[in-house]
Amino acid sequence: MPGRLSGKVALITGAAGGIGRATAARFVDEGARVVLFDREERALVELVRALGGEERAALCVGDVSREADVAAAIDETVARFGGLDVLFANAGVEGRVAPLTQLTVDDLDRVLAVNVRGPFLCLKHAVPAMQRRGGGSVIITSSVAGLVGSPGLAAYVTSKHATIGLCKTAALELAPMNIRVNTINPGPIDNRMMRSIEDQAAPGAGAMVKEKFTQMVPLRRYGRNEEIAALAAFLASDEASYSTGAAFLADGGFVAV
Repeated sequence: MPGRLSGKVALITGAAGGIGRATAARFVDEGARVVLFDREERALVELVRALGGEERAALCVGDVSREADVAAAIDETVARFGGLDVLFANAGVEGRVAPLTQLTVDDLDRVLAVNVRGPFLCLKHAVPAMQRRGGGSVIITSSVAGLVGSPGLAAYVTSKHATIGLCKTAALELAPMNIRVNTINPGPIDNRMMRSIEDQAAPGAGAMVKEKFTQMVPLRRYGRNEEIAALAAFLASDEASYSTGAAFLADGGFVAV
């Protein structure tokens, strides 16, 4: 039985991370062919193999904050699989956890380069390829930090608020081209990024920080990478054909409190 994404071609940035890997697997299971974009070549090689080889997946090594790398990834996607239908602009970094008065300009710039410039460049270069296909779906990984503040995460919170503004503007500009743009806003997810935030917030006592975060989630648990992948698959599919310009929460009720 054909999957929801049969015949579609997707580019996933940050593909070597937890959410990226899970989404790549889900997209392939749903029938898509995927190009995996990240800086970690070894991890991408292993992921292509795990996804069944080069008939279903290809890799592109690069940095989303570099325009030439992003343009090359789009070109490689079109050359490899004939077009682009889905862009999952997922690459992101948490940056340094510290009071804003202790952050440097470099701390801020490093986070903004990946989390804001990256999705901007991906959108800029993906649009012509999507137009040639008659439309498409763009999904940007934001965060609950794009909707609320969080002490110690000024750079990250700023970047994730910015992605929502980018999404809304792009959705308005691209609607006449039948290109939908939405964000996914995860709450705490059980992966590397949260381990980094926990350990930075309380060196040597990350488990205590995790417990505090868990108590802030009404469902009383962290989310799983696969749960974010499931939402991404919906937004990538034609089932979400009337959804654009929206922030989709997958947060266990975190923002409802």
